[in-house]
Amino acid sequence: MTAMERLEATSELQSRLSSLSFSSFPGITSKQSDNRPLDRLQNTNLSEGFTKSTNQADMDETKEDSGQHCEGDEEAPAELALGEGGEENNSSGSCQLSAEMKAQMPPLNPPATWTSAALKELKAKLRTEKDSMVTVYRGDIMTVHVPTVPEAKKVCWEFATDGYDIGFGIYFDWTPVTSRSITVHISESSDDEDEEEELEGPVSNGDVEKGSKSHANSNLAEILPVYRQDSHLSVHGGSHDFPGEGTYLLKFDNSYSLWRNKTLYYRVYYSA
Repeated sequence: MTAMERLEATSELQSRLSSLSFSSFPGITSKQSDNRPLDRLQNTNLSEGFTKSTNQADMDETKEDSGQHCEGDEEAPAELALGEGGEENNSSGSCQLSAEMKAQMPPLNPPATWTSAALKELKAKLRTEKDSMVTVYRGDIMTVHVPTVPEAKKVCWEFATDGYDIGFGIYFDWTPVTSRSITVHISESSDDEDEEEELEGPVSNGDVEKGSKSHANSNLAEILPVYRQDSHLSVHGGSHDFPGEGTYLLKFDNSYSLWRNKTLYYRVYYSA
């Protein structure tokens, strides 16, 4: 190729480069333009410079893409780790809450129970005391609410009946005590079950002869299941040490009787 032909080729290439905008070379405009301004291209091998610039632009774009991917890859595990950490924190919080609830509601010890043949003596004594002789009507459940008190360490009970047996069981409500008064609640069996379903969640019906139904209330714990007691043959008594602050529920259950009312003699008292 003659000198004239090389000059013409060079001029044609310069014309083509001059017609191109800077946006066509993102790598050159952002990084190469300061080092290689256009007026200096006339003193270089244009074909070589064009090839190197294009390759450099491709490399820059590849680096930028790689950088974006790398940032995305770094952010994704960070978010995942944060999510996992959040789940772990929630889980640990739930476990801690459950542990606190368990610590506040320790397992209850069984009560101390006994029977006595002094049936006539107890009935004669309780006939003279107010509200110690009551009638539990057929289909009814009488619940005696006995709150714990700081002056005592245990609750005690004694009871007997005329002619027929009666169901008896004890529960403990961990709800903080708001009143020290001993109260009595009489309900029909259906009312009692409705109240348990509302306050304690679903319950499974049970036979008094086979033990009481289970209670799902998280604040209510079973000490003695409701069983039919031969309280017409002997005095039934017992005691239970306070497990903490709460209220005892002593249930006298006549819900299984369709025809017979039961005359109940009972007393409840505290002991140090």
